[in-house]
Amino acid sequence: MKRLGSPWTCAGCGLVLWNVLLFAATAAGQLAVSPSIVSFSSVQMGSSVSQSMVLSNTANSNLTISQATVSGNGFSISGLGMPLTLAAGQNASFTAIFAPQSSGSTSGSLSLSYSFLKIKTHGKGSPSSTGTATVSLTGTGITPGQLTSNPSGLNFANVPVGSSQTQSATLTNSGASSLTVSQATLTGTGFTVSSLALPLTLGAGQSASFSLVFAPQSAGSVSGNVAFTSDASNPTMNLPLSGNAIMPGQLTANPASLAFGSVQVGSSLTLMDSLTNTGGASVTISQATVTGAGFSISGLNLPLVLNPGASVTFSAVFAPPSAANISGGITVSSDVSNPTLAVPFSGTGTAQGQLTLTPTALDFGSVTVGTNISQASSLSASGASVTVSSASLSSVEFSLTGVSFPLTIAAGQSLPLTLTFAPQASGTASTMLSFTSNASNAPTEILSGDGIAPPQHSVSLSWTDAGPGIVGYNVYRGNVSGGPYTRINSALNATAAYGDDSVLAGQTYYYVTTAVDGSGVESAYSNEAQAVIPSP
Repeated sequence: MKRLGSPWTCAGCGLVLWNVLLFAATAAGQLAVSPSIVSFSSVQMGSSVSQSMVLSNTANSNLTISQATVSGNGFSISGLGMPLTLAAGQNASFTAIFAPQSSGSTSGSLSLSYSFLKIKTHGKGSPSSTGTATVSLTGTGITPGQLTSNPSGLNFANVPVGSSQTQSATLTNSGASSLTVSQATLTGTGFTVSSLALPLTLGAGQSASFSLVFAPQSAGSVSGNVAFTSDASNPTMNLPLSGNAIMPGQLTANPASLAFGSVQVGSSLTLMDSLTNTGGASVTISQATVTGAGFSISGLNLPLVLNPGASVTFSAVFAPPSAANISGGITVSSDVSNPTLAVPFSGTGTAQGQLTLTPTALDFGSVTVGTNISQASSLSASGASVTVSSASLSSVEFSLTGVSFPLTIAAGQSLPLTLTFAPQASGTASTMLSFTSNASNAPTEILSGDGIAPPQHSVSLSWTDAGPGIVGYNVYRGNVSGGPYTRINSALNATAAYGDDSVLAGQTYYYVTTAVDGSGVESAYSNEAQAVIPSP
């Protein structure tokens, strides 16, 4: 207390007091901000985070906030109108906001300028005073999530109608903060999404795979799209889809069935058939199963692939094991819409014909070596026609002439045969004649004969010559009348006779002779003599 003025006496109390003025002021107004430090942690760029704050006048006098100054990139406030007067003990709420404009940590502050009035204990109030309340602001801006797809589009090429094709795709968060995919909107006929559970949250750098299925119901080109909705920086991401549906492979047989008719037991008949892919996609034939006794196929090397429009030809064979009506077929297994294609087979096995060889034995008797003799035989069929493919003789001295194979003998008909024996050496010869055919039997014919040596032929020549001085003769032979001639005696023949043992059966020879005197002079040719050698 400060003593001022003149003393003052208290009547009746004996006290003397000085006249004093008390300037003891009341406590100044004070502004409190809660919280005094605001940390926004991590906030995605392009978004914002708000935090509620409270201003409090903690004293007993009015307080007026005249200005709020915010510093720091991305920080702001709302809900605080200026000027703002707070009575003693009064509160006011407002909002601090962080909307980062770049990635990384940043800091700032909120400064609140205010004024208040000092109040004396006695007397009037003094002029107002000012103050400042400060709040620290911190926050981190992070790159927002970015949704991408790999691949960026899907194409389903040449998918057969009625089947499906599945492809995989991956969603990836290529940003620095997590994102949540909330919806996937699919368009396009025949497309479906699988293995994608929504909502889906992806952390920074995380990926999730899912599947797209194209199951067309009609042929043609189809377009579609998957629109992914998320809280990423690209809130809608599109995955384009395209597909080409083709008619499936279709396997057909031409002809659709095979009728072999009547085929003799022991024979076979081959017919041709073909398989064609009449659809729009390739066909893989994996198996061909044949049923029915006596039926078989060849020419199908499985597995095989038939492109659209392609064909494969194969052989079907019917070799009936018995006389009966037989049915069967081939069942072709493939990967087409008709996975099993049946081609029926039918045929009738008929009884085999029989062969008769007449006579059953032929004896050619004695035949001179170098000559031959022929005899007749016959081969007949009964019951059914018979096809004879060949004949067999085990000896070269016997031969069958006048026929060529293969040949068919109708039931009830006969085929004349000519058999010849031409011995090549002396002695007995024999063989067996047999035939290969589709008859139920195999008749044989025994052939025999004797070869005899041909007779030895010679020509005896003689002549007369009364000329003097003759010491010998030469003998000449020719094959043509009038020569030329060849001498056949190796030395002068001393007599007027000569035997020629070198002649051959069936030939004709012409002979002449000459005379030779003691001086070696040879005479002219004699008259010509002819000799016909019998055969044999």
